[in-house]
Amino acid sequence: MELRTAASPKDVKYYTTERLREEFLIDDLFQPDEIKLVYSHIDRIITGSAVPVKGALVLTAGDELRAEYFLQRREMGVINIGAKGVIVIDGKRYEVDYKEGMYIGMGAKDISFESVSAENPAKFYINSAPAHKSYPTVLIRPEGTPEDGVVIVKQENKVELGSLEESNHRVICKYILPGQVESCQLVMGMTQLKPGSVWNTMPCHTHDRRMEVYLYFDMPENALVFHYMGEPNETRHIIMRNEQAVISPSWSIHSGSGTQAYTFIWGMVGENQAFDDMDGCAMSDLM
Repeated sequence: MELRTAASPKDVKYYTTERLREEFLIDDLFQPDEIKLVYSHIDRIITGSAVPVKGALVLTAGDELRAEYFLQRREMGVINIGAKGVIVIDGKRYEVDYKEGMYIGMGAKDISFESVSAENPAKFYINSAPAHKSYPTVLIRPEGTPEDGVVIVKQENKVELGSLEESNHRVICKYILPGQVESCQLVMGMTQLKPGSVWNTMPCHTHDRRMEVYLYFDMPENALVFHYMGEPNETRHIIMRNEQAVISPSWSIHSGSGTQAYTFIWGMVGENQAFDDMDGCAMSDLM
């Protein structure tokens, strides 16, 4: 597990491009037959991936967590951005298809990841946060019919925003949040831009009570996203390519513009779970 320390905005404004990428970019996710994990001191979030090809991949705590098992004191959200896969939790098998997700509550001990087809493997994207209470483990589907152990994203949690004229027409699909899938502090979802739109989260904002991680995907090899971060009056950018993630401290804006439409997964961890608790930044204040 890779460890990343927290960063002060007073220091970040002096970072070179190389240092900025070193601190905030996660660029080697989704390696075949590997579980990749990055532990950030920023609200103690763990961001990672699992790509099982030849066989099952078993999630372990490692020395970094000083725990008997990974979710002894944590909760976890997972969204599959690859082909159909299976997550096995304490002996129970859950089939997780493309863009389906799971919330796994604190206390789940034995967790492993499998692909249905080695030729077309699953790509499990992981966000994990410290937890103080165990909530039910559930499979999350954007569409479908409710059944035991399965939560269908509510219609009110599929929010269409922006317009093609402003190049930011997008649909926000909220997977893990109060009133739908309960958790201690993790909030997680996915935003898909409509064809012809390239901007996300603009006008931008900060939220001092939560940090956030973005995973950009659904991008062709030659496409990229300019991810903007930093204080509103000290903005910086990081070039993002397909299936790369970026850590956003609570004091930083987090917005992007791409060479074409794309999709991104957002995960938030911090003091509260109020999706609308944010501090908007006026366009005139950005520098």
